Amino acid sequence: MKKGILAIAGLAVIAIIARKAQRRKAFVKGIFDEYDVKERTPFGFADRIRTLTDDEYDGLKNKFKTEFQSKCCHAKKAS
Repeated sequence: MKKGILAIAGLAVIAIIARKAQRRKAFVKGIFDEYDVKERTPFGFADRIRTLTDDEYDGLKNKFKTEFQSKCCHAKKAS
């Protein structure tokens, strides 16, 4: 009985992790398309970043911050 419950819980965790990885992969693919990165490698992406203006770079940086920031463990801000 306990093994069955643990197996179901394990499968649920794996499904959640896979869904999150799939969403992040789609996000990165969208970034590559939006910023017209031809070479889909870290080096190609770095080359494209070097050609961005400061405003474009700040926008890209903010997109990554909002997508990859941790959703838990944030201290509540005082009002």
